Order: sequence, then C-alpha cells, then structure tokens
Amino acid sequence: MAQPGPGEVHTTQAIQPAHANSRGELSAGQLLKWIDATACLAAEKHAGVSCVTASVDDIQFEETARVGQVITIKAKVTRAFSTSMEISIKVTVQDMLTGTEKLISVAFCTFVAKSVGNEKIHLKPVTLLTEQDHVEHNLASERRKVRLQHEDTLKNLMKENSKYDDLSCGEEEGAVSTRGTFVQSIELVLPPHANHHGNTFGGQIMAWMEMVATISASRLCPAHPLLKSVDMFKFRGPSTVGDRLVFNAIVNNTFQTCVEVGVSVEAFDCQEWSEGRGRHINSAFLIYNAVDDKEEPITFPRIKPVSKESLSNGNVEDFKKLAAKSGWEVTSALEKIKIHTLEEHDILSVWVEKQVEKPAHLAYHLLSDFTKRPLWDPHYVSCEVIDWVSADDQICYITCPVVNGDKPKDLVILVSRRRPLKDSNTYMVAVKSVILPSVPPSPQYVRSEITCAGFLIHATDSSSCTVSYFNQISASILPYFAGNLGGWSKSIEETALSCIRFIENATDDGSVSMI
Repeated sequence: MAQPGPGEVHTTQAIQPAHANSRGELSAGQLLKWIDATACLAAEKHAGVSCVTASVDDIQFEETARVGQVITIKAKVTRAFSTSMEISIKVTVQDMLTGTEKLISVAFCTFVAKSVGNEKIHLKPVTLLTEQDHVEHNLASERRKVRLQHEDTLKNLMKENSKYDDLSCGEEEGAVSTRGTFVQSIELVLPPHANHHGNTFGGQIMAWMEMVATISASRLCPAHPLLKSVDMFKFRGPSTVGDRLVFNAIVNNTFQTCVEVGVSVEAFDCQEWSEGRGRHINSAFLIYNAVDDKEEPITFPRIKPVSKESLSNGNVEDFKKLAAKSGWEVTSALEKIKIHTLEEHDILSVWVEKQVEKPAHLAYHLLSDFTKRPLWDPHYVSCEVIDWVSADDQICYITCPVVNGDKPKDLVILVSRRRPLKDSNTYMVAVKSVILPSVPPSPQYVRSEITCAGFLIHATDSSSCTVSYFNQISASILPYFAGNLGGWSKSIEETALSCIRFIENATDDGSVSMI
C-alpha cells in the first residue's frame, strides 16, 4: 500500500463480532463511525486545527463486509475553501483468506475548521501532485454548489408536490399504511459519545440514525434490511455531553425492492428538555433493500397515499382562521375563565380563555401531549397515538364516555403542534378529525368528528400564560357541552377549571401531580 500523501489518512480495521449485526455483517452504523473518524483525521492533518463534520454527501454501499474481513478507509482532502474542506472517502474490504479486495463505497464529506480564540481561520490550498488530484480539485467546486443547493432543491420538490394535494388518489389493492413503522429513540450523550472537542461525535449520531431507520424499515415487513444508500447527512448544529438526542424515523415510501426511511434528530439540554424545546440538528433519508431468511430479495408492499384530510398544513391554517374570526360574544366571565361564543349560520364556535399561573412552554408541553388529555378532560376516556405524519403531527384515537344512555363515541384526530416563530411568543396545537382506513368505525362506538379545534398558548410573562381553547362544535359533540351555550355552560366551566389545575399542579419538568 502506498504511503499517504499530504492531507491524506489511511485506516485499517479488522471486523470483530462487536462490529457486526445479527447476520454477522459489518453494521452500517459502525462503518459510518469509522468513515467520519478517518475523514476528521485527514481534515485536521491539512488544517492543523480541530475540525468538525458539516455534512456527508450521498453514500452508496456496493458491497457488505463480514466478521473476519478487513476494512480499509482512505480519506483525502481534495480542496480547501476559506474555512471548510472537502474530503474524499474510499472504503474497501479484503478477505484475508482469499486476498480478494472489493470496493464498498466512495463518498465525499465536508469538514469545517474551528478557530482558536479570536484567531481567524483561512485554510492553506491543497497540494496537487497528480492529474487525478487536479480533476478532483476542479470537481470539488461543482460538488460544493450542489451541497449548497441541496436544501433549496428539497423545498422546491415539496412545493411542487403540493400542487397535487387536491387530486384524489385511489388506494391500490394490497397497499399498506406506514402505521407501526414510526420509531423514536432517545439517547443521553455521555463522555464516550463525544469527540476530542467535547461535542457529540458526528459518526455516533449517524450510527444512531442508521439504527432507528433500520428498525423502522424492518417493521414494514418481516425481513433483514440492508442499507444501500443515504441522501446526505447535514449537521445543522452541535450537541454536547449531557444533551438528550431524540431520533424519529418513519417509512416514507417504497419502490418495489427498496424502501425509503426519513430520520430527524433533535437535541435538548437539561432546560430545553424540561421545556420541550428541541434543536433540529440533523436529518437524512436512508434507502434499504431487504432479504428473507433464504437470502432472497424482498418486494416491499405499496404504501397508501396520504389523504387530503391528513395534511397537517391545512389543519394549522384552518385553526388559524377560526382563532382570527371576529364577532365573538362574552357569555360567561369568572376569575380565571372567560367563555366566548360565535354563531355563524348553523355553526356554533366556542372560545374558552383561561389564565394559568405557569410558563407558556410548560402549558404547551402538557396540552400538546394528547395522551395526557384524559387526566383532566372528563370528555376523554382514553387517547392513543396510532400514527405519525411528522415529528410534530400525530394521529390519535380517542374514546369518550357514554352520554344520555347512548353508545360511547370515538374519534380519529390529527394533532398538529407548532412552537412560536422568532417574532412570536404564541404556541399552537391544532386539531381536526381525519379519515384513516386502518381505523374504520367500530360497532361498539359512534364515530364522532371534530371540525376544527385547538389551543393557542400566549406567554403573559415568564411565569404565567393565557390558554385559549377554540372549538367549532358539530352536532355529534354538542351533547357534551351541557347547559345554555348562549350564556353559561357548566360543563365548559368545569372542564376549564380542571385544565387549569392540571397545568398548575405540574412540576417544572412537566411531571403531572394531580390533586
């Protein structure tokens, strides 16, 4: 093997059982850790200062490696910009018994040099020794443009796709829901997970992302998922020892023998954890193949298209319109509660305004978790999260108590949670009923409906807030609001008081202490 040149590092690893998955193959997560560490060594060899991972480009995995084989990773700085560098990665595997060597992957990643104190960083140019060095140096500039445009490209694709939201899509026979493929994992960052800067090791984060994505893919059908490619890991911010990292993964779509899994990562320090305010630090799309126990390729089932009723953006916009309506009339006013109503043709809307002696972020943390709703709302017997549209949009199944001797009611709702924008201090939780084919009406219940409802939580100061609950009352919900809605509603008042007690009795870390 030739000696590494300037800005180049070679590492060799013997694959041990601890590095392998249940099939005796090198874990993709372990390989990502080795790749990141080797690339970092090359970056720091060129820069002469500490460096951190900014992104890892699309990775294709051409071969697998097994216990007993040897992995060689070659990392080389192809071009240096002012404070960042592109590093090329080549991974090969060698069988020690036969001497056969195969290419596993070729990839590119970007590292950023960290300044020391107030010293300004300006990286030296890369020394180009061969014709291939010159080629890669020129191509690096084009690849950098692609990276910078990556996020805008995704946004444009999403925008273009939204044009087809109003088209009705028939369900294919045999299509399945992604219900059950959602996976959430929480990791506490400990010193062994940190790099030599004290930040969470980028390779470790990628390995955890690969782990939850693999679990998600395996839940779609019984098989052994094999990671084939990754669509760019982009590190949007750092995390440190002591952070809690929340990984959310769900199957997005299938393509015959491939399945795409989306993964997002949020970081929380201790205070952010108690307040429910995370920092989005990474996201990626991972593509898997799968084989059965006989090593035969698996064909994945088709995914049911997301129905128009389930679109979270529409849910939030409808709720904003309801909250912004004018013409509300005060029908009841107590010390901490004010009830407003709005009549429009045959639609009756209720606005319940509550003064709560707890911070807005805590009220949002408690009220946005609908599984806690039965603890304070007598109109809910149970609430279960049955599916996820995104990290902030979930589908819940709710059962209600018997009223007037009739059958109990149940609901399937979409809950969309939104934290304040930079220029706002208002939290939002929007709710509406959705149609989910996997949860058809049951003969034991009468399927009810929420047309539009939710909470607006506005910070009054650092220790108190105003919680406003809005609901467009449909005929199926009306029996739960006993009393005269034109003036005084005993049922609404009691529920509002119960809600206030629920929030004010909670501890600062969000634990519930009902009295």
